[in-house]
Amino acid sequence: MSESIKNEISDAKILPFGESAILIEFGKGIDPEIHSRVKVFTEDLDLNPLPAMIEYVSAFSSVTIFYNPMKVRKMQKDVPEEKSLLTFEIVAAMVREKLCKLERGADYTPRIVEIPVCYGEEFGPDLQYVAECNKLTVDEVIHIHSHGEYLVYMIGFAPGFPYLGGMSETIATPRRQSPRMSIPAGSVGIAGMQTGVYPIATPGGWQLIGNTPVELFRLQDNPPTLLQSGDRIRFYPISRKEYEEYKGGRS
Repeated sequence: MSESIKNEISDAKILPFGESAILIEFGKGIDPEIHSRVKVFTEDLDLNPLPAMIEYVSAFSSVTIFYNPMKVRKMQKDVPEEKSLLTFEIVAAMVREKLCKLERGADYTPRIVEIPVCYGEEFGPDLQYVAECNKLTVDEVIHIHSHGEYLVYMIGFAPGFPYLGGMSETIATPRRQSPRMSIPAGSVGIAGMQTGVYPIATPGGWQLIGNTPVELFRLQDNPPTLLQSGDRIRFYPISRKEYEEYKGGRS
């Protein structure tokens, strides 16, 4: 881990988040360096969860830890009342200790996930619009989109939906003025400077450029989401025949 990341991790802000949660801010905005601090911290939480922790939720630049206040209070059962701490103070102290230890930790290794996409036609009804909006050809849009590498900052909105960063501004396109009532699962879209994949059928206003036969959300799996925060995503084009073969051969 670089010295800069070590220092940034130990300088994280620790804030109360209601009566049973604590917020750890590693910075502001959407930035790969900030998110690397988030990922290092959550990797350690997975291996060494805090006492009384129920779960954590990671975002672009922060981590929220939810905990059981009653279990936290039990940690002070032998402490005189005049010396007892607030629940937040107890958890904050444990978080600070963990952050300091992370200064001697190791970097995490991002997982690379390749996702096939059948671009255009009924799979990508807005592909032509994205091309025209950016004064490009359809093939140029496909080339640019499929030659990028995208960082999964967080999962949200819908089960398994990845918030991706790293798309080229040359294919950035505004959202649709009128959202669709239902977008098919597997749809790959663009909205502003972001690209993403709809894991389930849901309403949405993104410009659809293709569809992947890969299921991003499978309730029977553990974990049920294919992608995780910190993953690196690469899209690659496939033909309709390859798309149908993949769908036909999938269990």
